[in-house]
Amino acid sequence: MKSRGRALKSTSAVKGAGLWEGNTKRAISAGAIAFTLLISYGLVREAAAQEKDGWKGVARTFLWNPGPIQFTETSKFKKNGPWTIAVSNASISNVWAVGWLHSLQYIAAKHKDAIKQLLVTDANDDANKQVADIQDLLQRKPDLLIVRPATAQALDPAVSRAMKSGVPVILSDRSITSENYISLVNADDWSVGRISAQWIAETLKGKGNIIMIAGIAGASPAENRIKAAHEVFDTYPDIKILDLQYTDWSPAKGKTVVAALIQKYGKKIDAVWSDHGLEGSGAIEAFVDAGYKDGEIPPITCGDLNGCLTLAVKHKVPLMNIDYPPAMGGVSLEVALSVLQGIPVPKHYIISSDISISKGHETASVKADRWVEDYAQLNKPNDLIVSTGIPNYDPKTFKAE
Repeated sequence: MKSRGRALKSTSAVKGAGLWEGNTKRAISAGAIAFTLLISYGLVREAAAQEKDGWKGVARTFLWNPGPIQFTETSKFKKNGPWTIAVSNASISNVWAVGWLHSLQYIAAKHKDAIKQLLVTDANDDANKQVADIQDLLQRKPDLLIVRPATAQALDPAVSRAMKSGVPVILSDRSITSENYISLVNADDWSVGRISAQWIAETLKGKGNIIMIAGIAGASPAENRIKAAHEVFDTYPDIKILDLQYTDWSPAKGKTVVAALIQKYGKKIDAVWSDHGLEGSGAIEAFVDAGYKDGEIPPITCGDLNGCLTLAVKHKVPLMNIDYPPAMGGVSLEVALSVLQGIPVPKHYIISSDISISKGHETASVKADRWVEDYAQLNKPNDLIVSTGIPNYDPKTFKAE
């Protein structure tokens, strides 16, 4: 290249080397810009063509776990089927809990040759009743017991007694205070709390006032999500928590609670950390009723509930939705069947959680698996849970075979 450059400069036809160099530089510059624009245009078109349709791999908490995964040896529980499986459910007091039960029944129908009997009780969120339910179920000599505990502390003795009697116990959704169980199946509450808090902190650029709304006081998902969120918020000295209120994972109560907080704090509220879409949907309704116009409602976090997604799209609310899928009900049953076949299972079985974000509101740390605008089912009811794992799910028409 150097010798060619010298030859060009010595040619008599080119009287002004500077003129040639200037024209050449401008030509190269224009060509580079055009090439860059073409590449950028191609990348933009490629990015636009890529649909964000959800996480398809194994749970990221499994891949990113900083230590070994603990497995429970189950060979002593191996027995010939078909089996009787007992299910002690805390309640079906909200649409998420209904989805959990339907997911379990959906998977049971797929394994009807392996399941002789599926015994299900409902404690109506009464821990004392659930303790009695478990005692009654154990008297029916099940091969395995699945428990979705009302609260961690109250159910620990009953679950421990079941294990001591020789009946293996799978916990689903919520934990107990001890480790007297075979496996806990849920999504990662700590990740839910941290990711949602990190998104809010970065959306607010590290400064602002937040209200926090959560589910049932004492229930492990709510308490662990709150603790995890504080781990994030505590690292941002310019973020202030104005208030924390429990809503029992009720849209109606979420609306009432947030309406009172709006009356108390008004425009001081810069964001709403909600541990689930059930109360999150009520929070958006409260802002609408308080006179906030589309695009004025502060950023909010949600999960699972179609109503929270559709309200955010309708009212142009910046939203980060991280699912806590009730599909874990069905996964719990599959883990139970593995136990009865003597297959080792994880002590903590964490299922995947998808992240959906409204377009234009990804942050440095929190990226979308899909867009809220694509995930929201605008032609479906607000009380639909979108993460049951059941095709074309409708809680009103669902029927297990």
